Amino acid sequence: MGILEVKDVNKRFGGLQALGNVNLSVADNTVHAIIGPNGAGKSTLLNCLVGKLIPDTGSVMFAGQSVLGRKPYEINQMGISRVFQTPEIFGDLTVMENMMIPCLAKRDGSFRMHAFASVLGEKKLRARAEEMLSEVKMLDKRNMHAASMSRGDKRRLEMAMCLVQEPRLLLLDEPTAGMARADTNNTIDLLKDIKARGNITMCIIEHDMHVVFSLADRITVLAQGTPLVEDTPDKIKGHPKVREAYLGESA
Repeated sequence: MGILEVKDVNKRFGGLQALGNVNLSVADNTVHAIIGPNGAGKSTLLNCLVGKLIPDTGSVMFAGQSVLGRKPYEINQMGISRVFQTPEIFGDLTVMENMMIPCLAKRDGSFRMHAFASVLGEKKLRARAEEMLSEVKMLDKRNMHAASMSRGDKRRLEMAMCLVQEPRLLLLDEPTAGMARADTNNTIDLLKDIKARGNITMCIIEHDMHVVFSLADRITVLAQGTPLVEDTPDKIKGHPKVREAYLGESA
């Protein structure tokens, strides 16, 4: 049994079947990629995993507990963090201030923003934030305003904000979207470093096959809301069902 188990998940939007009988098992401490052409249902599936959507039928289990019916922040506190397609950071705050928010959320759960200023002086939380910024090679930018940084650095900051919460499962929605190749390669290296640390599972939705084949242990291919095939990267390459889904070729 994997750390994430999706069984018989279906989701419709009016007459559109977005997900049809999706089954997915993600093993602990692995990188599992979900790929497929546009409209395959990848983002809908991800939104079902983090509580933004509720499946019509089926189950989603994380570490033996159902995530269905829980609010997104409750799922986050279970140990699931999400990296969005567009970096979700607080542009008006400094890098360090951005880092202190998830540190405080992990320690206290919900909190009021008017109490935030006093937290900046807490040495233990600040030391943890600085440690994580050092790991993602951003400590020297801790006093910069987040809005002024490059997209690649914004992505690094968002990942640091997720990782400082010590999640067991990290969900990444096209983590290299819109990046230049140099930033893409830097992000791949960062994710490899995260993987090497152990004690974390990653589930990645990605269109860039260079990213997928650089990181994934297993790959699930979705098409029209239904899994076509799941296998190792070597076996996915050139698979006739994958070629048909992407290129319209028959087997």
